[in-house]
Amino acid sequence: MPGIQESDRQDLTVDVVVIGGGAVGENAAQYAIEGSDLTAVIVEGHLLGGECSYYACMPSKALLRPLDVAGTSADVDGVSPALLDHGGMLQRRDAFVSHYDDSSQVDWAESAGIHVVRGHARLIGERTVRVDDDAASRTITARHAVILATGSEAKVPAEFEGAHVWTSADATGVVEVPERLAIVGGGVVACEAATWLAGLGARVTLLVRGSDLLTGNEPFAGHSVLDGMKAHGVDVMFDASVTACRRDNPEHTGLGKIHGGTVHVETTVGDVDVDEVLVATGRAPRLGDLGVDAVGLTPENILDRDLPDWLHAVGDASGDVPLTHWGKYRARVLGARIRAAALAEPEPFVVEDPPVPQVIFTEPQVAQVGLTEAAAHEQGIDVVTAQVAYNAVAGSALLRNDVPGQAKIVVDRESHCLVGATFVGPEAGEQLHAATVAITGQIPVHVLRHAVPSYPTVSELWLRLLESLPEEMRRPGTD
Repeated sequence: MPGIQESDRQDLTVDVVVIGGGAVGENAAQYAIEGSDLTAVIVEGHLLGGECSYYACMPSKALLRPLDVAGTSADVDGVSPALLDHGGMLQRRDAFVSHYDDSSQVDWAESAGIHVVRGHARLIGERTVRVDDDAASRTITARHAVILATGSEAKVPAEFEGAHVWTSADATGVVEVPERLAIVGGGVVACEAATWLAGLGARVTLLVRGSDLLTGNEPFAGHSVLDGMKAHGVDVMFDASVTACRRDNPEHTGLGKIHGGTVHVETTVGDVDVDEVLVATGRAPRLGDLGVDAVGLTPENILDRDLPDWLHAVGDASGDVPLTHWGKYRARVLGARIRAAALAEPEPFVVEDPPVPQVIFTEPQVAQVGLTEAAAHEQGIDVVTAQVAYNAVAGSALLRNDVPGQAKIVVDRESHCLVGATFVGPEAGEQLHAATVAITGQIPVHVLRHAVPSYPTVSELWLRLLESLPEEMRRPGTD
């Protein structure tokens, strides 16, 4: 915001105040003011850009990509296998997180007309927040909206208290690679972290409370990832609920460093001794110490969307699907609505209930959008499905010598429209957006048959899937 410098301590009045400067908060602020004379402030107490930029999406994918390249080079005839450079992998990670320096993010925000205020923000009244930092406090009042975009934080069960275990931030910020590492969890974070930490040389034991990996996806996804982990030396223990965790000489040594001596982990299927434990058992919205009680609210009101018209929550803080791209989408929609209301413009067009896509960067990759077959049945949708091997087409077979995985689509029998799709295999994530477009656009499968995939590419899987549907699904439905 022109004319305001960070050294200024005066109180401010702006159009929109965003509490939380992660990717979601940035998008909300940008879309709320772009192309107008409206003003916005982002309040951030740590690094502008948030978890995704420094402790989640960017560093994890920076670490995973070299493993993907090396694995491909070792599984394609005519290519000498690449040698992993573990130090180079960490340097690549450091470059992608800008060495934990957010100055470029601040420059972008200011160039977009968004003023960045450092400190911790709390609501103190309607449309009003107080920002405290090491130097002083100031009050910022919003003419139109306050947006809570405070993200989420790792959940660490009571069994691990006092052991100073790793969370996902330590895993992406790894500095000292443990020789022996236990990872608690069987979801996305656990599986991706097991992949890159095993690639960096750790002997990984995955402690999974249930009997499958990546529950909530099509079952073949977890089975394929399990095979990939075993091939890379990861020991997976199922039905392994942790009952106790003790550590010799625990201490806070810093991000990504081993936090003390040997860790003894007791589980329902046996005990393990390791040099470090990564707890990847989920995340919770970061809603503490936001002052919501000052306006008569509780964190439950936020999660229930029971809010006054000037207060909004978006991204992980709202309890929505905890994916960066999804939070950014919701933020863009919210920001555009706030802008339209402030300028008395028509409300922007929005698609009702668009599908949620996700790519899991394991080996093989898992890409899923919309509903699984089981989820469709739970919602009472009568569906037909088609499933083929990922190597069913020439484009897939050309990727590697060994091409694991499956592809599956889920189709509403009545509308003939796609409601879900899953691709598991090398570079599966690149197949996902076509499925997302098909579901969002409600394109019937008899029309999709005329979207011709190029030969020889992996996208020919679409042809095989559509050909595998029952004959009646290849013709227009009747009302």
